[in-house]
Amino acid sequence: VQLQASGGGPVQAGGSLRLSCAASGRPFSNYAVGWFRQTPGKEREFVSAITYTGGSTYYADSVKGRFTISRDNAKNTVSLQMNSLRPEDTAVYYCAAFWAKGVSSPFSESYYFSGRSYDYWGQGTQVTVSS
Repeated sequence: VQLQASGGGPVQAGGSLRLSCAASGRPFSNYAVGWFRQTPGKEREFVSAITYTGGSTYYADSVKGRFTISRDNAKNTVSLQMNSLRPEDTAVYYCAAFWAKGVSSPFSESYYFSGRSYDYWGQGTQVTVSS
């Protein structure tokens, strides 16, 4: 599956952005999807994830209550609504996916949090929050 992230840009603190991750190549409904972010000189950081059914979502503590992840499998997209943005949210945001449908054992929460769990990555979209 090929992923393409979009929707980033400049925004003032307190503002909102909506990122989208569009998939092509295979039905997106078979994949769990996560969002990660990275700033220069820092390690990639987990932001949020959603199961392939959309029934469960996960968030980093730093974004809980401000970000909302959702998916529309009919449109092969996953979105990340980001509200109350802060300068520390500035980063390149990546969407990523791994095959999840049909797996006999449910994935642990920590599995979704780890970038190593994801096999497919988009190219990233820059989010810049100014104070």
